[in-house]
Amino acid sequence: MQVPVSLSESVVGKRSRALLTQMRVRARHPGDFIFRGVTTLFVLIVMGVVLGIAWILVSDSWPTIQTFGLSFLTNNTFDPVHNVFGVAAAIYGTLLTSAIALVLATPVGIGAAIFLTDFCPRRIKAPLAFLIDSLAAIPSIVLGLWGFLAFAPWLQHTGEPWLQQHFGFLPFFQGPMHGYGILAASLILSLMILPLITAISREVMAVVPRGQREGLLALGATRWEVIRYAVLPFARVGITGGVILALGRALGETIAVTLVIGNETNAPSLHFFDTGYTLASVIANQFTEATPGSLFFSAIIEAGFILLILTLITNVLARVLVARLGRRSRVGGLIV
Repeated sequence: MQVPVSLSESVVGKRSRALLTQMRVRARHPGDFIFRGVTTLFVLIVMGVVLGIAWILVSDSWPTIQTFGLSFLTNNTFDPVHNVFGVAAAIYGTLLTSAIALVLATPVGIGAAIFLTDFCPRRIKAPLAFLIDSLAAIPSIVLGLWGFLAFAPWLQHTGEPWLQQHFGFLPFFQGPMHGYGILAASLILSLMILPLITAISREVMAVVPRGQREGLLALGATRWEVIRYAVLPFARVGITGGVILALGRALGETIAVTLVIGNETNAPSLHFFDTGYTLASVIANQFTEATPGSLFFSAIIEAGFILLILTLITNVLARVLVARLGRRSRVGGLIV
């Protein structure tokens, strides 16, 4: 005996309506309502903190914005005595030291991650990974003191003369050698972001499907070809995210850079031996001398506001870049 189609559809419709009614009743359960309200409150708290920080920075830096306008971004002079302020040299120093640190740390970090994932013997893999990760646990003030007391003097008497002797034909390694300067700050920053890049790259490479590796090995590929065609294309989105995260760390680093960069306002140049300033070091050096409500104080707050904007721009660009790489990987598969 066959059930009429109309009868079966009516039964299914009744069951669906009953299920929807049951789900609505559960959705109105007090526990679900409270949990949803609490999580929404947490999101609002985070948004409120960010907006509050932005409001304080804008309101306190408004006198400087009104007085100097865009010239605050193009003037190299930061003179509290004559109330003339500009952070062009500090912006340049921030971007230059972060860029050099990223160029130095990225290949080393990715190479270390490849070694730990594919080539390192099992017995020493865990100790080496722990040793690299332990660099991230060293406080920045300790690295700064080491750079100030040991690394910068060595750089002045040994490292920079060697660079000038062998690469002096390049504009980067010309000029007087101070030890303390752009190069020292960049190298300290590279040490600080290296464990971050290595750890994220290692974790991303570790989740590459085993089938991709074994498939290429079965086809006769070498270990390097497996890494190039299977591991790196699969992990490049995560690696890119880790590199951008490290860049955000480098942009905002304060104490370690302040101790070794020299803290002198110079016109932007391509000489890595020059002393310099960063936005963070300007704030650290000048904040205690500024009187709240003065133009000097407003200039320091605006420097912090500019640093916040640079960090936000970096995060937005990182999200856009990671999203595009993710779409290309999903559409094109393995991209060689």
